[in-house]
Amino acid sequence: MFKDVNLSTIAACVGDQWSPQIGDPTVAGWVTVVAYGVCVVLSFMTLMRVQDSRERIFWGLVVLAMLFLGVNKQLDLQSMLTAAGRCLSQIQGWYEKRRVFQLDFIIGLLVLAVLLLALAVWLMRGRLRRNGVAVLGLAFVAAFVSVRAVGFHHVDTLIGSRFLDIRYNVLFELSGLVLIGANAIMLTAIV
Repeated sequence: MFKDVNLSTIAACVGDQWSPQIGDPTVAGWVTVVAYGVCVVLSFMTLMRVQDSRERIFWGLVVLAMLFLGVNKQLDLQSMLTAAGRCLSQIQGWYEKRRVFQLDFIIGLLVLAVLLLALAVWLMRGRLRRNGVAVLGLAFVAAFVSVRAVGFHHVDTLIGSRFLDIRYNVLFELSGLVLIGANAIMLTAIV
């Protein structure tokens, strides 16, 4: 079932199906990218101000996560990953059975998100009063990213619905970013 695959073969296949481009060229997309950028700056400022080693680790990881997710928001790297999976499954001959692998990948992604959030809560034990809003914001962002990665059509329809002409997915993602930014502002103001 699994054949040896040449990396250049997969790269050529992915190149045929995906090219780097702006993933969400809408106003809402760019507002979200700017919000990620603001979170990077505020989280970095917090990282530089806090003295506690666990808080420094936490805010350092928040900086990296916000930077990666902000870049990914517009480069649409998950589409490249999807194309790579599709190419690999076609080349190795298991494309017709891909649903099993997709389910395993989704479960793995959700487990990873839960473990990372549990790690954040554990890391911040005794410090949740100061950092809990950011942990909650990370939970929102992780939930949003997981839902988008899963790509269930009925969930996509729901989060693609609009409230005051703004898609729910934008509101959901921005809510997490606002919570992270607000916690960072609070910490830099009192440290």
